[in-house]
Amino acid sequence: MKAENRASNRALKVVASSPRGVERPAREALTAWLMVVLAAVIFAGGLFGYDQGVISSALPGITRTFSLSLFMTQVVTSYVTLGALVGSFIGGALSDLIGRKRAMLVAGLLFVLGAAMQWSAPGALILVVGRFVVGVGVGVAAVAAPLYAAELAPATLRGRFISSYQLAITIGIFLAYLVNAQLARAELSTNPAWRTMLGAAAVPGVIMVLIALIAPESPRWLMMRGRRAAAERVALDVQPGIDVDARLEAIEASLLADRNAGSWRELFSAQWRRPLLVAVGLAVFQQITGINAIIYYANQIFEAAGFTTEASRAAVTAWAIGGVNVVSTLIAIAFIDHIGRRMLLLAGLIGMGASLIVAGAAFQWIAGAAHAGASNGPTAAGIVTVFALVVFIISFAFSLGPVVWTVINEVFPARVRGRGVALATAVNWGSAYVVSQFFLSLVHAIGSSLTFWLFAAFCVVGWIWIYRAVPETKRQSLEQIQDMWSRSSR
Repeated sequence: MKAENRASNRALKVVASSPRGVERPAREALTAWLMVVLAAVIFAGGLFGYDQGVISSALPGITRTFSLSLFMTQVVTSYVTLGALVGSFIGGALSDLIGRKRAMLVAGLLFVLGAAMQWSAPGALILVVGRFVVGVGVGVAAVAAPLYAAELAPATLRGRFISSYQLAITIGIFLAYLVNAQLARAELSTNPAWRTMLGAAAVPGVIMVLIALIAPESPRWLMMRGRRAAAERVALDVQPGIDVDARLEAIEASLLADRNAGSWRELFSAQWRRPLLVAVGLAVFQQITGINAIIYYANQIFEAAGFTTEASRAAVTAWAIGGVNVVSTLIAIAFIDHIGRRMLLLAGLIGMGASLIVAGAAFQWIAGAAHAGASNGPTAAGIVTVFALVVFIISFAFSLGPVVWTVINEVFPARVRGRGVALATAVNWGSAYVVSQFFLSLVHAIGSSLTFWLFAAFCVVGWIWIYRAVPETKRQSLEQIQDMWSRSSR
């Protein structure tokens, strides 16, 4: 064991000290193969984002078509997250069994199948099954795509590569909102329109399948399978000019130190308890602070805020939520590898908590105006609600959105990374399912104001926990992060 540790330390020193180290060429240019890697990650995220955004837009037409109750409206909305919960568990094992790129291929096929089922659904049951199938694809992709990016991107660009997954999600959401806004302006929000909106996800799903077919496999996974020659070829294709021996030695040393196949039992061992808690905690706080409730139910929120026509709700949703989300995520991609993970997380939670408090107060104002018999239409309180949610989206988009996925894919050691990321992702989807399944019921039970203030309270708790528990991982190789946990457990 000591010899293995010495080998690991030697490999880490080679990577850290070499003036032409493993990571440096990636700062000079993105190779064609790195662009393929990036494209695979972007399409995986974009498909999920489109599905997130489109359900908010399609719900009115679906509800009219199938005469859905409040409970069934929440089921149709939330079953994609329930499927993602299942898919995230499958995704970890699948990524380790058949490789990262093939797991993304499977995810693409599931997207296509689920989109076709939703487009052709004769009733609510088939529609829910289609939503579940798409969700399984989302879960598999949510594990495989960021993991793929983390293992192929150089350390100096890893944060941006993983964050591109979240950026793609926001672009997908924005495109879905824009489609709905166009339909609303053209007064085409009819039953066939929602079918077209849901079925359209099959097109980028096919493109994702084609990209996954040509994408390179992760050198780390190839080394796990004992295919060093293939790993060397891929590493040089992706990053020409690197010290490939030093790169593979670092990977080999970390795998050698963890040569026994990582098990679920080991994932929960005392040695890796801290990274597990960090990953799971971030996964939970990303959801219970309210993002998916706002994304999925933006239409209903803005209707309560006084935007009474479908066209006005579609327009404000597209630009105040979708457009702002895309632009703000670019902030994280620009600064995540410079400012660092912790600072972005802490700053974002302050903005999220403050905006949720303001939104809750605005809904109190709206409720008072409604009792006083005020006229319909966007009021001053409604406009305040829009601005508060814009601030919330900005704050989330540069913090808990992309940064959480970056950290989750960084903190685990190589041999349990697949299972660790899968567990954290499953917890994330489980939390998302609870929020999306019961948000409307919660609003009905305690009112909009208390619901937003509850989310704000979770922001406060999350800020305190992140400040105390989450370390900074910027500009550290995956092997250096693993070594940090090993030292802290001694």
